[in-house]
Amino acid sequence: MTNFIENSGGHFGEFGGCFAPELLQPVLRKVTQTFEKFKTSTTLQSEFNELLRNFAGRPTPIYHAKNYSPKNGAQIWVKREDLLHGGAHKTNNVIGQALIAREMGAKYLIAETGAGQHGIATAMAGAHFNLPVKVFMGAKDVARQQVNVERMRLLGAEVISVDTGSSSLKDAINEAMRYWISHAEDTYYMFGTAAGPHPFPELVARFQRVIGDEARAQILEQTGKLPAQVLACVGGGSNAIGIFQAFLEDKETKLVGVEPAGDNIKHGLTIGRGVTGCLHGSISKVNCDENGQIEESHSISAGLDYPGVSPIHAYLDQLGDAQYVGITDDEAMEALLKFSRCEGIIPALESSHALAEAFKRADKMNADEILMVNLSGRGDKDLHTVFEYLEKS
Repeated sequence: MTNFIENSGGHFGEFGGCFAPELLQPVLRKVTQTFEKFKTSTTLQSEFNELLRNFAGRPTPIYHAKNYSPKNGAQIWVKREDLLHGGAHKTNNVIGQALIAREMGAKYLIAETGAGQHGIATAMAGAHFNLPVKVFMGAKDVARQQVNVERMRLLGAEVISVDTGSSSLKDAINEAMRYWISHAEDTYYMFGTAAGPHPFPELVARFQRVIGDEARAQILEQTGKLPAQVLACVGGGSNAIGIFQAFLEDKETKLVGVEPAGDNIKHGLTIGRGVTGCLHGSISKVNCDENGQIEESHSISAGLDYPGVSPIHAYLDQLGDAQYVGITDDEAMEALLKFSRCEGIIPALESSHALAEAFKRADKMNADEILMVNLSGRGDKDLHTVFEYLEKS
């Protein structure tokens, strides 16, 4: 299983593929060719690793959340991607993609963003590589992630508010793709998650796998054993596939993806309740109505507010190599508040979904077992949402 992603050719069982508009096919082929060059170039990989160390701040530590762990249950450890430069795991991906863009001769970068973290990471990469950046962001997310909008603008990016559809991540991707079709000759699209048309699922997974490689080595060094379970939130799913990859061959370790269930467990759950369909250039699980039309998604967490999922996660679910469950808005918020007050670390609302599920599971497990949670980002971006929630409750 170790190399099934890189050996996929963009197809993960019945999922994946490249169903992008004809006008994008030439540039997607060029992205694929440049990515293949990256995989065989020691020079480019060395530059990537140097930037991860000295620009992004890797390796990030793991941390034993003793106060958050149940008194008589499994011990919860977190992988501190919130400490990465930019505040989330997104920085790993954009550094790799910025190198691809430079090698392709791109003069401009575009990106979509939901929670704003991928937009910030792209803006940072654009500043570092001296490439102008446009970030497409749903109007709803612009309002609830204002701090991140200001950070993007401070870094020199132009933030384009999208008010079509649900005014969230799905619509930001739609607009970014439309723009790319018209500007493909000199613009590179920094896709933010392990979804979209080939080669993006494989490409993003490759640049994020450093999370799992580090976490596995660190937990063995510090505890002498592997975690019983590894948990991560799943919207598109890049942080989850980033940490899962290192544990795919460890059959004693269960992989658990935690989806947003919105304000009711019957909502959301793209893998849990979705059907096979095509969204943003690839076949995966999607949320749609009886006529096959994509349904609007809802999550209190902007970064998980997406009606699709990575085809890699759809495939892992089909194989039974990972389990996918849902956590509601209320449960995620409760975990955010509890973790903040127990550990002195404010987790992102996205990551709080995984923390909520981890605590549920740990409470029913033995004290000598370990749960590893990917703390994919920090929560200062969510303060407006948190205090708005507290005022209503």
